[in-house]
Amino acid sequence: MTAMRNWGSIPVVARLATFLAFVAAFSPALRAEPLRLAPEAASDLILSFASVVKKAQPAVVNVYASRIDRRPRNPLFDDPVFRRFFGDGGNARPGGPTAQSLGSGVLVDPSGLVVTNYHVIEGMTNVKVALFDKREFDAEIMLRDQRTDLAVLRLKGGKNFPVMDLGDSDALEVGDIVLAIGNPFGVGQTVTQGIISALARTQVGISDYGFFIQTDAAINPGNSGGALVDMKARLAGINSAIFSQTGSSVGIGFAIPVNMVKIVVAAAKGGGRQVRRPWLGASLQAVSREIADSLGLDRPSGVLVADIASGGPAAEAGLKRGDLIVTIDGQTVDDPESLGYRLGTKPLGGTAALTFMRNGRSAPASIKLVPAPETPAREPVKPQGNTPFSGVTVINLSPAVVEELSLHGVSEGVVISEVEEGSTAAAVNFQKGDVILSVNDARIATTKDLERAASGKHPYWKLTIGRGGEVITTVIGG
Repeated sequence: MTAMRNWGSIPVVARLATFLAFVAAFSPALRAEPLRLAPEAASDLILSFASVVKKAQPAVVNVYASRIDRRPRNPLFDDPVFRRFFGDGGNARPGGPTAQSLGSGVLVDPSGLVVTNYHVIEGMTNVKVALFDKREFDAEIMLRDQRTDLAVLRLKGGKNFPVMDLGDSDALEVGDIVLAIGNPFGVGQTVTQGIISALARTQVGISDYGFFIQTDAAINPGNSGGALVDMKARLAGINSAIFSQTGSSVGIGFAIPVNMVKIVVAAAKGGGRQVRRPWLGASLQAVSREIADSLGLDRPSGVLVADIASGGPAAEAGLKRGDLIVTIDGQTVDDPESLGYRLGTKPLGGTAALTFMRNGRSAPASIKLVPAPETPAREPVKPQGNTPFSGVTVINLSPAVVEELSLHGVSEGVVISEVEEGSTAAAVNFQKGDVILSVNDARIATTKDLERAASGKHPYWKLTIGRGGEVITTVIGG
């Protein structure tokens, strides 16, 4: 056996010849698969969202809102012991700035239209908007839409404002990367990054059209009304709420889909003070596990028709009580909120195609996209004199009013559409949306009935009202 020679004992010339032969033998392979030991440029090493932020950030604004409180002050709140346990109850001294709100917004039109959350400007009278470039403008509240928790402002003065392009929330997928831009805690405009954690979140309890985008991008107080942005720097949604036990982000945030934002913006551009949406003309019910079993379904899905309004679009389309709606324009619906969202994002005019189940069989239906009727007319009344109703405006109930004020299940009485601050009615704690059913045992069917019942002097007032699905009867001294 021949022993292996020591490499160090081989002459230098021989060693060089051997190395060159090795390189020659393997050089084709090395040329085919070049070995890179380090990045050739910084772009090979650093990934950044800076280009997206630079395009989107100028269209995100800070919204500052306030109001002067003119409500009567309860003298109990002057007692320091009472205030120690109960706070000031929002009952600060009249005539001073007692309510302030901080939020964010998004410029969506070069003329100065800003979209923000309804809850950012709810009850506020003075609104200012600060732009990314530090300019500040007074703003007019053009439209408030409590049902979607959206509002539209118009900046006073200025033109050619930077705007954000509107995306398509139906094209989003779970796992897409998104950025949240807003003004958390008033520290200044801030960008956070995350993914879309879920889509079509319902039962969140934020608005009637609960169909939210869920994200883990950090959203904190002050971010409300800010932008959820996709990777093409387009608006994907308006950040609205977080799930948190501490008040700070824990990675569960909710945004209103941009397709709903488009409907509200279109209404504001059209000069409307409220959003008119298609009316189904039916009461809907979620499908429970028990209902699914009774219908022979593999799982709870679809929306059950609980009742039909005579002469409404659902009745005209041939739907009946007990039908199970499963799709609208080919999109699956699993609960009343998802059907309401899909219907609410469609423009008036034309039709929508429904698929429903009846007696185990599938059938189509065509629904007219028309608004709820204003029948009877509203006929607003403001009771005068020494009455607990002094300061309220009441209107007659109609399908349009029921839809507008979310009074589902209400079929009689008159409803309070406005309560003046500092009025007797405000002190009595009447609220917008209260349905007045009777006064001193006299049934109230129209606003004229209430006007008559509220006239004259009474030793006491026995009132029966509906609020939040409950009926309340109380007696107030005359």
